[in-house]
Amino acid sequence: MTDADRSNAATDGGTDQTQSLESASPAVNEQFENIRETRRRRALGWLVGTAVLAFITLQGLAATEFFDDRTNFTWSHFADRMGSYFPRTEYGGVPFLDVGNYWEFIRNNELVYDPDVGGLLFQFPPNAADLYAFVFQELGMFTIFGEAGTTLAMGLVGTILGFPLALLFSVLGSERVTPFPINFIFRGIMSFIRAIPAIIWALIFVALVGLGAAAATLAIGLNTIGNLGRLFVEELEELEEGPIEAMQTTGANKSQIVFFGMLSQVKTSFIAWTLYIFEINVRAAVTVGVIGAGGLGAVVAAQENFRAFSNMMATLFVIFVLIFLVELFSQRLRARLRSDEEKMSWRELVLGFPDRFARSMLK
Repeated sequence: MTDADRSNAATDGGTDQTQSLESASPAVNEQFENIRETRRRRALGWLVGTAVLAFITLQGLAATEFFDDRTNFTWSHFADRMGSYFPRTEYGGVPFLDVGNYWEFIRNNELVYDPDVGGLLFQFPPNAADLYAFVFQELGMFTIFGEAGTTLAMGLVGTILGFPLALLFSVLGSERVTPFPINFIFRGIMSFIRAIPAIIWALIFVALVGLGAAAATLAIGLNTIGNLGRLFVEELEELEEGPIEAMQTTGANKSQIVFFGMLSQVKTSFIAWTLYIFEINVRAAVTVGVIGAGGLGAVVAAQENFRAFSNMMATLFVIFVLIFLVELFSQRLRARLRSDEEKMSWRELVLGFPDRFARSMLK
């Protein structure tokens, strides 16, 4: 091969991409040609796909009024409006975020603490009658945390209410338990539930129980059936056949196979998925609260109507902290369910966070 031929040779293993291999058989040359053709088609496909995606994105921007004259999308306008969300104060002529403004609104509107309920618990000397009333009569374990407690309660209770039916529908929706096409009746019910957002279900339940946190909780519970049931079904479909076949050979009936042959295999993953859906439901509780169903979402909607943007931002900070704490709790609990992960106490989890964060940044 001459120097000119070598310069024109491709780098894929030193083979010539423009000519066939003289020492190779026709079958090998045909295979190489097929590979080159496949690569050309793949490159052309990526090019066409990118162009189509860009065109669809452009159409979507137009449909969402990004190019409309009413959309004042300028950085100067954005900076001016941010002053309404982030009030400033000055110390020594240096501007700072006025956190006190946020805290005053949070405290006055009892977003994270209700002093009337908390007075039954935090008093000195302790009063046994008040403590009994707090736990068993006033039922203040959630209400002591104000609107944040209401939001958390909606997400938790909705998860608990939806779990039994999610488990039942997932078992009946599995083809291992219910033959096709009967199992698709239960899958269809879960798909129908998932197709309607929780906020729409909340509007439907308003006619049943009135506007408030109860309607939001029922909506979240119903939404849990669809979302959690779908995850459960996928887990059941991926089960190992060995334990199930072993139980069938021993003469176990259908219910015994389901409980001891199937559910026993997915117990840990079911708990982990339930905790994950609990995280999602707390977020959904904020969303459905916007329609007036109570909790932090209702506070955000009210402050937005009043154009009190700094108060709305203070509420959003409370929502962020609540969601962060829920995810932290859920993530650590799910980690403890995994046998291959190091177990840590809550003290180690909190105090060791700076060290773990620093080590993760150095990786």
